[in-house]
Amino acid sequence: MIRKRFIMKAFAALSSNYSSTLTHSLHHKSPLNLKTRTPHSPLFFFTRRTFHSSPPISMASASVNNERARAPPAIPLPPPPLSKFKIGLCQLSVTADKDRNIAHARQAIQDAASKGAQLVLLPEIWNSPYSNDSFPVYAEDIDAGGDASPSTAMLSELARLLKITIVGGSIPERSGGNLYNTCCVFGTDGKLKAKHRKIHLFDIDIPGKITFIESKTLTAGETPTIVDTEVGRIGIGICYDIRFPELAMIYAARGAHLLCYPGAFNMTTGPLHWELLQRARATDNQLYVATCSPARDTGSSYVAWGHSTLVGPFGEVLATTEHEEAIIIAEIDYSILEQRRTNLPVTKQRRGDLYQLVDFQRLNSH
Repeated sequence: MIRKRFIMKAFAALSSNYSSTLTHSLHHKSPLNLKTRTPHSPLFFFTRRTFHSSPPISMASASVNNERARAPPAIPLPPPPLSKFKIGLCQLSVTADKDRNIAHARQAIQDAASKGAQLVLLPEIWNSPYSNDSFPVYAEDIDAGGDASPSTAMLSELARLLKITIVGGSIPERSGGNLYNTCCVFGTDGKLKAKHRKIHLFDIDIPGKITFIESKTLTAGETPTIVDTEVGRIGIGICYDIRFPELAMIYAARGAHLLCYPGAFNMTTGPLHWELLQRARATDNQLYVATCSPARDTGSSYVAWGHSTLVGPFGEVLATTEHEEAIIIAEIDYSILEQRRTNLPVTKQRRGDLYQLVDFQRLNSH
């Protein structure tokens, strides 16, 4: 009952921006001030609208309904800064030696760039073993930079020297007394363009298979991250974030060309879900999805599945690898995005009279 009242009040707040009819149909009276939501309030949610009868849908009403399916309305796909480019996925082995991990990542980035990659993606937690014991030991103060964050200093330097965009996987970040699982994006000038803190923490328990509780040490991020780069508009997620279609749909509604997910799926969920989720996010949103995993180390306390992959906007696997160390070089062709969206025009066929996805961050900024 409480949840029902919350949803009803939320739609009252939206009604002034999008439709007085919406207010009438849901019988709202007291608006919700979204600017006063707590840090633990949802970033987005779906709703279902109920009507006593549904009149036939005309072309004009279909267009209106499509716009209402996203609140605020979806941003049209922006023209990309280039139509084709090569991406490099660096599936790296990770050890307990942080200096070695940084030097190893440096060499892999240089190798990918030498093969023509204009965008390089690294794995999740590439400078540290993946464990709650290791996160506090290997954590860096990214905002301080320099010697306080040797991992990101290396990424910044290479992005500038090689004139490439780097989606720097993720590393443990220390900030304000908290630890985060954080991905940094560097532009061709070496400047930090965006920082994504993993929103959905990996807290799972599959008896007899795997138990991992990231929240024992890590704090969840609070903000979706989308960034305009020299190779297009990129939405960022980290590993477990890929399981939540709402986040990917928000990125698509913000005009993303590509979603990048550094991730370290395990030997239980990896074989079942890793490729499936990538293809689902790409197919649902008709855009590119790139993932990058650490290489598999069977002697580690956490064994990664590997299989870094690039998926196209039709859900097709364009490039992938097995579990060993590898550098995948593949081409992204943005002209295919419009082609696929013309083939299957689902972005124009949504039923905003029946459901809606709300992007609270954009809504508040308006």
